[in-house]
Amino acid sequence: MHDALIVLALALVAAASTAAVLARDPVRQSTVLALLGLSLALLFAVLQAPDVALSQLAVGSALTPLMLLLAVRKVRRRGQEGGSDHGTGSAGDIGGPEDTGTAGPAGTDRTGPTYTDRADPTHTSPTDRKNRPDAPGPADEEGRR
Repeated sequence: MHDALIVLALALVAAASTAAVLARDPVRQSTVLALLGLSLALLFAVLQAPDVALSQLAVGSALTPLMLLLAVRKVRRRGQEGGSDHGTGSAGDIGGPEDTGTAGPAGTDRTGPTYTDRADPTHTSPTDRKNRPDAPGPADEEGRR
């Protein structure tokens, strides 16, 4: 009887994971992901790992799909604010009127650097430092050791 429960739980996990991979709509993906988390929690409970089952129930069935839904809502909001060529439209929007977003006109996102900051000649990244002629090369690094 116990082996039959394990096989049934494994079949449920396989079906839910296949459905999660085949889902195209992000909202549907998050719903199927929540069902996958529930089926994994059931599998862990059948395998007598209640602590892992509870963790999976909290993270895999609740928090991860919720974060995915919030991200989809924010992307769709920014797409609507930026114009019709960026977003997916308002069909299926799960957001409410309380989310105003943080994006302003193009290139003026108030939460972080804009794309124009990357073109700043004073901005250097680790890869920029490697390509500079005055940057220390492999021979210089060996001499320091």
